[in-house]
Order: sequence, then C-alpha cells, then structure tokens
Amino acid sequence: MSSDTFKDITIQQMEMLISIVETGSFTRAAGRVFLTQPTLTKQIKNLEESVGTRLVNRGSGGITLTPEGQIFYHYAKRVIRLREDTREKLGNLRENESGHIYISASTIPATYILPRVLSRMKTTYPDVRVHIQMNDSEETRQMILNDQAEMGFIGKEVLDKKLIAERLWKDSIVLVVPSHHPWAKTGDIPVKSLMKEPFILRERGSATRDFFEDCLLKNYHIGLSSLNVVCEMGSSEAVKEAIMAGLGVSVLSIYAIEREVEKDLIAIVPIKGCTIERFFYLIYKKNFPLMNYHHRFLEVVRKSEPL
Repeated sequence: MSSDTFKDITIQQMEMLISIVETGSFTRAAGRVFLTQPTLTKQIKNLEESVGTRLVNRGSGGITLTPEGQIFYHYAKRVIRLREDTREKLGNLRENESGHIYISASTIPATYILPRVLSRMKTTYPDVRVHIQMNDSEETRQMILNDQAEMGFIGKEVLDKKLIAERLWKDSIVLVVPSHHPWAKTGDIPVKSLMKEPFILRERGSATRDFFEDCLLKNYHIGLSSLNVVCEMGSSEAVKEAIMAGLGVSVLSIYAIEREVEKDLIAIVPIKGCTIERFFYLIYKKNFPLMNYHHRFLEVVRKSEPL
C-alpha cells in the first residue's frame, strides 16, 4: 500500500463501501448513493487501488469483505460518525446559547466595567463563558488583528478597515488628588499649578495618558515633559494607591475612582480649560463569524450602563 495513493481515498468512497455492506449488493448500494452500478463498481475499484489490496469479495453467494475490507469498513464508519458528530456540534453552536468568548480589554473596561457586564451575563446566559485578558489599547488592537482574541474593549477609537469599532460607554478623565490635599477644598486649578505638583503618569500605550497629553497640547501647547513626573505606573489601581500614599497627583477615569471618592479617600479637582471626555469602544474583525452566543453577549454589553 502506497501512502501517496492512500491520500486519494475520499469520504464518498467510504460511504459507498458502507452502503455495499449494509445493503448486501452493488445494485442496491448504487441506488442508495444515487449512482449507476457501473459507476459504483468503478469507484470501489479505484478505492481498492488506493488502498493497495482487495476489500470486497464478489461471489455467487453475495458480497463479503476481505480481512482488509473489514478493517477499512470499521474505520470508514468511524470517519463518517466523526463527520456527523462535527456537524451536530457546529449546529449546536449556531442554535444554542453556549460557547466560549475570548476578549482582550484595556485596563478600565477589564477592571471596572466588564465584571459588572459578566454578572448580568451570568444571570441571563449562564452557559456562555467569557475569558478576559487585560492589555493596553494598542496591544488589544493587535491581538484582534492577529486572531489572538475575538473581541476587544479599548479607550480610544481605531481607524482600521479590517476592524469594526462600535462606540459604547462614555467616560471622563479627571484630575485626582488625596482627600487631604489643599486642592481638594478649592475650585478649578490652573495648569501652571499642575506643572509644579509631583505627578504620577500612566505607562505609554495607555489611552488615559494619550487623552491627557492631547488635552495639554491642544489647550496649552505643552507636553507631558512639562510636568513634574515622579513615576510612571502600569495600572489605574497602582496610580490610585500612589495618590492615596501621598506620592503625587494624577488623572484617572471616573470609573476607576468611584468607590474611593464615595469613601472620601481621594478627591476630584477640575483643571481650568481642560475637560477630557472619551468613549470606550468594542472592536472585532470585520470577517469574524459571530455565533449566537457572541450575539447574546453583545446584547448584554449594549444594554449595560456601567455607572
């Protein structure tokens, strides 16, 4: 038996052999698979040539399988059964609500918004499992493009023809100081005062950092280098802890500070002439095949009001 000719075997030929065994004749098998008997006979001959041995004994007593034919018939049945199992499972995915969803999300959605969404999701569609990996906005975009995640949630709009970007939740980026800071009891502070204060900066790639920098450039024609930066940190949680420890002040999403503001651990201070608002976006590839369980997840996402 040549391994090269073995690759020429088709599922249709397997089905023909199974039909011959189950019907007991070439004539009845040909009718079952909607072929003429000569065509069926030729296909079985081609199958035997590919296998490299006789599979079917044709005699006056009827049709029987050779020992090799018995082995081939056993595995052919398994192949056909696997095909049917695959079709059934794919059909279930299309028809049912169960499945796994793989998400990459930037810090704010991953930490403060999506957990609330998943709580609602669990109540409504308990069979949908959502896996979330936290990355910055640019890393999330790249993961979607490289098929490392199915959907992404980021803090800035993307202009990429390969992606669908859907605007979701509105956010405000605000200046945050310790509750005992002198600014906590004042009104607006000028940007000149901010430039002198120890400032905690988010890492490069953070949408919060990008929006803040854009505001400074647009309204005051200064960059982040004009600030008294004491450190850079990789998450909103780390920035909050540093603020409460008295290390400096910073800008954060309103979603990240809700609990601490209520407990009077930190305070929001307006910056004169620098109001920063943005939206969070859902992104996924245009050619991504959304299953029913993806649609159920998106249904919950679109109805969610995080604050």
